[in-house]
Amino acid sequence: MALSALGFRIAETVERTKAECPLAGSITNAVTVNLVANAQLAVGGAAAMVNFADEAEGLVEIGGAFYVNMGTLMPVHAESIPAAACAAHKWGKALVLDPVGIGLGGVRTRILLDVKPFRPLIVRGNASEVIALSRLWELEASSEGSGPRGVDAVDGVEDALSAARALATFTGGAVAVSGAVDLVTDGSRVARCSGGSPLMTKVTGMGCSLGGVVAVYATQADPFTAALAGALAYNRAGERAAAIADAPASFQVAFIDELYRATGEDVAAQPFEIEEV
Repeated sequence: MALSALGFRIAETVERTKAECPLAGSITNAVTVNLVANAQLAVGGAAAMVNFADEAEGLVEIGGAFYVNMGTLMPVHAESIPAAACAAHKWGKALVLDPVGIGLGGVRTRILLDVKPFRPLIVRGNASEVIALSRLWELEASSEGSGPRGVDAVDGVEDALSAARALATFTGGAVAVSGAVDLVTDGSRVARCSGGSPLMTKVTGMGCSLGGVVAVYATQADPFTAALAGALAYNRAGERAAAIADAPASFQVAFIDELYRATGEDVAAQPFEIEEV
């Protein structure tokens, strides 16, 4: 099957990542750091996790992109996350932001408001997180949706479409909304892709590790291509892993293996639809 121009860019992104082993450092969720690192390694990237501001700034400078996941905040992150965002802006590197737990306390709110001026090029989250971030940053459609319940979504993916488009337009990058049908938008294009497995909801850190993989791909591609490549790679790996594993622990192992095995053509061949909006 001949690939579209976008499909070709996705395939090229996956293959170039495997060839070049790019570094995408991160400040990430302490609960899921192992899966994040292993997923980044499986797709061909290099992983490095830090907490201190000066180390984050250093990783941004030497890496190709940087990932921030706010799942388990510590006091040091009030300084280090905005510092990483500032450094990414300064060095022209893609910052991938996953606003896990948005709305849980004032510290998260202050950090996200501090990050806003640096306009992270990729935002990845569930529908409720994307809606809540659009609301916090006072963007178009910010009053829609219910917002998250802890770290869980209570809104559907399509409910977050206008908020995702508003965020992407504001940042000049892309927004990826994870769900039964994933949605990726740059504000003018919307991609929808399905696949994966229900077992993905039984393994903690699937969304967190997806953000790390998207950051790896963002070292090689524009934000929209990187975010879509990550979603497609995860859908493919989830389907393949579910074919050989029927319980969460074995599924997680098989999932990492399938991320590792996937070629650029495999990922680009995973079905998706594009809509101009």
